[in-house]
Amino acid sequence: MQKPITFHIALGSNKGDKFKNLQAAVDAIYVRIGNIKLISKVYKSPALGFEGDDFLNCCLVLDSYLKPQNVLETLLQIEKDLGRTRSLKNGYEARTIDLDIIFAEDAIINTKSLQVPHPEMQKRKFVLLPLNDIASKVEHPKLDKVVSVLLDECEDNSALEPIKIWLKNPSKKYDFSKFNYIAIEGNIGAGKTSLATKMSYDFNAKLILERFADNPFLPKFYEDANRYAFTLEMSFLADRYQQISDDLSQLDLFKDFIVSDYDIFKSLIFSKITLNEDEFNLYRKLFYLMYKDIAKPELYIYLYQNTTRLQQNIKKRGRDYEQNIADDYLEKINAGYLEFLKTQKDFNVKIIDVSDRDFVENRADYLWVLREICGV
Repeated sequence: MQKPITFHIALGSNKGDKFKNLQAAVDAIYVRIGNIKLISKVYKSPALGFEGDDFLNCCLVLDSYLKPQNVLETLLQIEKDLGRTRSLKNGYEARTIDLDIIFAEDAIINTKSLQVPHPEMQKRKFVLLPLNDIASKVEHPKLDKVVSVLLDECEDNSALEPIKIWLKNPSKKYDFSKFNYIAIEGNIGAGKTSLATKMSYDFNAKLILERFADNPFLPKFYEDANRYAFTLEMSFLADRYQQISDDLSQLDLFKDFIVSDYDIFKSLIFSKITLNEDEFNLYRKLFYLMYKDIAKPELYIYLYQNTTRLQQNIKKRGRDYEQNIADDYLEKINAGYLEFLKTQKDFNVKIIDVSDRDFVENRADYLWVLREICGV
């Protein structure tokens, strides 16, 4: 899964309820573009280049999977939705909201509609001062100077005043602080790795991903299930036990919690389907010897998708050895998980039906999933 691009966005308003305009823009950016990591203080600054009311200005750090041109187009639509009408005449004017891309990581873009880094940023104290709050050490990719130096060297003598009201970051309503360990589970192709990865980026979590791609028995199992089922399940069990034991024991002071795209109990669910009765009875004894020593997730999320959607996702990601998985095999896995989850009383279980959701491509669906998880 691709990593998001980090953007730095400048916001300004000098018409109407200026602080309310900034907050509305922040909320819209979060919903339509990406996750907001940081928001600067809000500063009052005089209008520059024309006679008008004072501005309120701020900057924010944004992670988005959209390309810079798409981010620009969405920012312009947000401006329009919040009541800004851009004039065809040259020069500055009062505006309800003004949204500009300052940086898109270290990208240098020069098209008719988009220039990044913003070509005037180093001349504008109302950009540099709030930007310095959240990105003082970020280097300008063309000028080869960090933001703090650009602020020191700026010749703009405008007097800026911080106001004592802070903008709210919409991401803060999703509270994962009460969990140390969250496991995301689901059938083959349900999207558990994608969701775990997105959550780790957005909420500063340590990410544990199952190492299935390194298992040499997996392709062989799909070719000859009877021959390789026990070997496959034993190798998965050993690897999952080792990985969970190691990763959960290594404290990361810079991460807020742990999120994984599997729970070790999946070993018992899959083995019950793939192994004959004698093999499964032996496997189950070995499993519970290991399971009693493993830390259990405080939140267990099961992503349910119907078989049709699972097959679509499997075809889309294109792993050769998965292309001939039968519908009844996927249905047995779903049934096995649901049977297991009904009996669990030791940890919090949330079953989320995402059959009609695409939380990878559609941010609204992703935010819906977060609301389902957090109950907001």
